[in-house]
Amino acid sequence: MELIDALSALLGPSGLLRDAGDIAPYGADWRGLYNHPPRAVLRPADTEQLAGAVRLCAAAGIPLVPQGGNTSLVAGAVPSAAGREFVLSLNRMDRLRSMDRQDLSMVVEAGMTLARAQEIAADAGALLPLSISSEGSARIGGVLATNAGGNNTLRFGNARDLVLGLEVVLADGSVWHGLRRLRKDNTGYALKHLFIGSEGTLGIIAAAALRLHPAPRARATALCALPSVEAVLDLFTRFRDEDDSSIYAFEYISGPAMEVNLRHVPGGALPLAGPAPHYALVELATTRRSGDPRETLELVLESALEAGAVSDAAIAESESHRIAFWRLREHLAESQKREGESIKNDVSVPVSAVPELLARAGEMLAGFLPGSRMVAFGHIGDGNIHLNLLQPRGADGPAFMRHAHEVMERINEIVHRLGGSFSAEHGVGMIKRDAMERFRGGVERGAMRRIKQALDPHGLFNPGKLF
Repeated sequence: MELIDALSALLGPSGLLRDAGDIAPYGADWRGLYNHPPRAVLRPADTEQLAGAVRLCAAAGIPLVPQGGNTSLVAGAVPSAAGREFVLSLNRMDRLRSMDRQDLSMVVEAGMTLARAQEIAADAGALLPLSISSEGSARIGGVLATNAGGNNTLRFGNARDLVLGLEVVLADGSVWHGLRRLRKDNTGYALKHLFIGSEGTLGIIAAAALRLHPAPRARATALCALPSVEAVLDLFTRFRDEDDSSIYAFEYISGPAMEVNLRHVPGGALPLAGPAPHYALVELATTRRSGDPRETLELVLESALEAGAVSDAAIAESESHRIAFWRLREHLAESQKREGESIKNDVSVPVSAVPELLARAGEMLAGFLPGSRMVAFGHIGDGNIHLNLLQPRGADGPAFMRHAHEVMERINEIVHRLGGSFSAEHGVGMIKRDAMERFRGGVERGAMRRIKQALDPHGLFNPGKLF
């Protein structure tokens, strides 16, 4: 009780949750695979309180699980065991510290949602290009701790590429004040990159200096129907060769994924003549006053239609059309959740190997789990495919999920042989620890363990994740 009293005095009446009903949501992951209620939930209001709470818990040997929007798909933001760990929620730390339009940067606290940060940047006439389906609830700290990718990675890179500096609380409660808004800073190790993508196992991100971009002046968006995955890549190559700098997004949706999606998207409709085996959502944009991305869009699509690479296409004629097109893409994860149980695989391969990945995976799954439905989609322009498997219609969900581990192992083996990664953008969390040991062992794994030991010698930050 001495620790609880000290934490209560530090964090105030709204900063410490202990009642079972209050803490329950913090123990369950988004997919519903884990439910480990924490001992308590700490909700600091600023970096000083955050550092103080970490110091108190470190002295008492209490493990801490940092949590933002709790949107992790690999169980990376919930306790690894019931009743043993404290959850450290950063949601009260959601302030904008600074905005500099001339410098094209903003400094925000870790608890701000990604959507809110995007809005603030837009209000200043700038663009925060990181965009993911869960941006309305995902928090900046978690987005950076997992090095989130998303729809615009093809043009702007992952979260890592948008970070200028960080403020991080270390395992002993000390604070690294690294919020430097510099494009060039070659002074020893780039510490920020240790914490980005570390899933909260090395330090807790309290605030970030983010790199912004000029807001586009014009966009052009099309949803295309295609006969094959090879045709999808052919279309991507045509756009890249015509004007690589104009491609803001190039997203892939398989026919089965779209079929499931249309059953569950509120008000969703396919703006094409009929269903197709494959789809591509293409968005071009420009910051030039004289630029017109629609001309490029129409030019490339006309050529692809004549060559038979595209069988049908719809171009958004208004912003509402554009939003409707993107809703079909962004609702895919939720639609699959509503359809039933699914085994998720977030993988990446060289772009040219995507057709072979899908072919090999389809053959394997047809033999191993007949009747299951492969619903693939993702960021095909950078080789990142969400290769998910839905339970057969009418099948028992829990029985189907008992095959999850073996399915993931089989797909990961295919990915490995193609020179890919078993985790493209979702991270490792608890779900992919076995794959981490198998495919990233040896020297690479050993180096990671030594870094963990150096920064968190007692293993109190997000235990059970990665290792």
